[in-house]
Amino acid sequence: MRGQGDDTRPHERADARSTWTREEDRLVARTMSEAERWLERHHDEPFFLYVDTWDPHEPWDAPDYYTKQYRESFEGEQIYPAYGNWREAGLTERDVELAHATYCGEVTMVDFWIGRFLGKLDALNLRDNTIVIFTTDHGFYFGEHDYFGKAEWVHEPEAVVSENSNMPAWLSESWLLTVQWSPLYNEISRIPLIARGPGLIPGHRKAMTTAPDIAPTILDLTGLCNPMTMKGESFGGVLTGQKSEHRPFVVSSWPLYMAEGEITTAVDSTPRKVASYMPLTVTTRERSAILGGPNDQPELYDLRTDPGETNNVWRSRPGEGEALCEDAISFLEDQGTPEVHLTPRREALDGWRNPVELTG
Repeated sequence: MRGQGDDTRPHERADARSTWTREEDRLVARTMSEAERWLERHHDEPFFLYVDTWDPHEPWDAPDYYTKQYRESFEGEQIYPAYGNWREAGLTERDVELAHATYCGEVTMVDFWIGRFLGKLDALNLRDNTIVIFTTDHGFYFGEHDYFGKAEWVHEPEAVVSENSNMPAWLSESWLLTVQWSPLYNEISRIPLIARGPGLIPGHRKAMTTAPDIAPTILDLTGLCNPMTMKGESFGGVLTGQKSEHRPFVVSSWPLYMAEGEITTAVDSTPRKVASYMPLTVTTRERSAILGGPNDQPELYDLRTDPGETNNVWRSRPGEGEALCEDAISFLEDQGTPEVHLTPRREALDGWRNPVELTG
């Protein structure tokens, strides 16, 4: 059954996991413990510390006592993501619910260890002169839009390279992931961002921001100059209560160079072949639009009445989605995005403005 740890789908961290006997062996625990030791050595110096726990990351295998907070009957079962349509993968609703419980258990474990780290900052008297920003890179689908995972891909073990293939020879004895159409709905692109520090006003903010804005914000709040090569914009004014808004829209995307036939590697150095243009998502407070390549149907959602993004209103609201996507393309152009990566998106919009009618 695909998605449940069969032998054809390698698990991350397989070697390390076989040696774990206690919670302190987990990646988040080891990472946060090392971060605490670093602080003990450098707390009386000016510092910038970036901590990446990797967790919560599949396989979700926190100690059982965390997962039992969400599923009392939990007995150590593990469901690996299908990375696609969970029904087509042969999974049941119970499987997805079980996976979600193990995910929540691991999130809770991560929360515990981050809390310990924040406690160390307080113990070292750093609360009043240290800025802490907490965020992540993406969310996860647990059945929404029929997906289970963070993308849709197909695992092709032992890929064979023919003489006419454009696939690199080094893949001939490897395994390849083919990335299918993977739209970034809210479940993936709407992620947590929490900040604390001197001069920051507690409370919830509705302003929209994006990952490239984080570095300029840190520089702004610490009084350092922002390099001219940095594209993001500080949202420090929102954190200090001087502003209520930041950006009119944000763009979430896969790397724009990822087009049909491309082979790319990610943080884990695993080769991935792209089956189609990876769609980008444009989000405002009230709308979200998804735009792919020339042959992909664009999508538009009214987040006020349809926060789950289930009813595509692109056709019923002529011009609305096009305008939002045009704004996004202009923004990407201003950021220096090469035209070769924007042309397919322009062609997609032109195609939907001027559909070709086929006649017999």
